Parts: sequence; structure tokens; C-alpha cells
Amino acid sequence: MKHRSGSAGGNGAASPLASLLSELVTDEGFLPTALPDVRLMHSMGTHPPTPVVYEPSIVIIAQGYKRAQLGGSTYVYDSRNYLVLSVPLPFDCETVGTATKPMLALAIRVSPVAVAEMLLEWDTPWPPTSFLPRGIESAPLTPELADAALRLTKCLTSPVESRVLGPAIIREIIYRVLRDKPGDALRALATPRSNFSQIARSLRRIHSDYHEHLDVASLAREASMSVSTFHANFKGVTSKSPLHYLQTIRLHKAQALIAGGIPVAEAAHQVGYESPSQFSREFKRLFGRTPKEIANPPRSSVFAF
Repeated sequence: MKHRSGSAGGNGAASPLASLLSELVTDEGFLPTALPDVRLMHSMGTHPPTPVVYEPSIVIIAQGYKRAQLGGSTYVYDSRNYLVLSVPLPFDCETVGTATKPMLALAIRVSPVAVAEMLLEWDTPWPPTSFLPRGIESAPLTPELADAALRLTKCLTSPVESRVLGPAIIREIIYRVLRDKPGDALRALATPRSNFSQIARSLRRIHSDYHEHLDVASLAREASMSVSTFHANFKGVTSKSPLHYLQTIRLHKAQALIAGGIPVAEAAHQVGYESPSQFSREFKRLFGRTPKEIANPPRSSVFAF
């Protein structure tokens, strides 16, 4: 199943957004900006599908493209389509850029609190969704959203404008996404006691306590669901079972520790593994390399956050 409209990349001269971003980037990968919730994405090459973890975010690409693969579905985000992650998700991501036309993009973090505060200001409550949204969605980039992304990038060139104007433009971008199709999951995220918000809460628990002993029964109890209902809803949002998701997050955390110089055995222990041999097997199955082989990580790993 593919989720895509338009063509990936496109031809012709660089867009105004791509031109501005090319002036701001200083290196490859994810780069910080004057705004803590905004990062730049830059790649001058093509990187094959690589396991990554994305935080809840809105990704708007100016040039080049990325292809996300999750649960049998493919999501292409490029200069015509943006991506929304409403919950932290691990998936395989391919990045396509060249030396002459690098991949250039903005990644804007989204929090449930920001969404909830914005929804409180609406005159008419948005009707609750009648279905369980997925944690990932791509959609055509609207002219209004493209314009807001351009204005946000312009203000990043000035520390003063970033502080004064940036937060308001981020709110505008979140607002416009909330009113678009990918907004279904963000609105559900901010709906108290909805199945989606309960699963999102479980995901945050896993990300903060991944090193502890976590079992499906306790997670289901905290979400006020039966084990079978919790398992079905969890897989509906993330395309992974709870235990597979937990395993994947632990391995990503371990990869970051090892890449930072932590010994393999210590990294395995820190993320909750008791068996070094099991850790090595599962690590290689996910990343295609043993833990020792990624002590000096490949360049493509800079695209995980």
C-alpha cells in the first residue's frame, strides 16, 4: 500500500524554500536551529532504507525526498507532500538527494500539550474520530502550509525574528495540519481517554522506561484496556506489537550508546538486555550489522532522531 501524490523531487530551479534552507545548513544530517522545536534536514547523497526513530513531528521537504516504510505501507514525502508523525515511531527510511540537488527539509516537533492548548481555543469542538488513526500520515502540501514553512525559514536567519516570530509561525503550521487530513491523529492525541491518546501515553512510557521490565499486561492495565484490546490498538497505531516496539526502541537506544563510545556489553545492560548473545542477534537482525561493527556508525545513521 502506498500513500503518495505528485512526483518525488521534481525538476527545475530550486524553490525559494530550498534556496533559503541551502543557506542555513552547515553539515549533513539533522541540524539544530535558533528554535528548539525546529531542525533542518540535509543530505547530499542517497541513503538506502535505514531503521530510524522519529519523534512526533511535521516534516516539510523543499528538495529531494524521503520514503518511509512501515507495516507494509510506503509514505513518500517530498516537495509536494509533507509527513506527520503524531507519536514516536520506528520505521525504515530512505533518503534521496544529490550533490547538486541535496535533500533539504524542516522538521518541526509537535507535543500533545501544544495541540490540546490550540484545540481549546476553537469555537466549535472538532467531532471525535470514528476510527483509530495511524501514527504516521502523509498528505499533499497546501499553499498555506508551504507559505508558513517559507516564513518560518526566513525568520530562522535572524535570532531576533526567531524568538519573536518563530513560535507564532510554528503554531500556525500546527493549526493548518490540524485542519488537514493528517490532523485526525493529532486531534485524537489530545482527546482525553481516547484509545489513541492512551496508546500514545503507553509509547511515552516505553520511551522513558525502556530499560525497565515492561510487560504487556501492565501496559494494558495502565491504558485501561484488556490485553487483547490493547494489543490490537497498539498495532493499529504503530504497525508493531507492543513487545516488538519495545525491542526496537531498546536497540535504537543501544545503537546511540555504542556510537557514543559506550562498550557493547554495557550498552546492552543499560537498555534492559540480560543476555549479550540475544542482544547481538536482535541488533544484527534490525540494523544488518553486529554491535561491534557500528562502533564507528555509518554516515546514514545521522538521519535518526
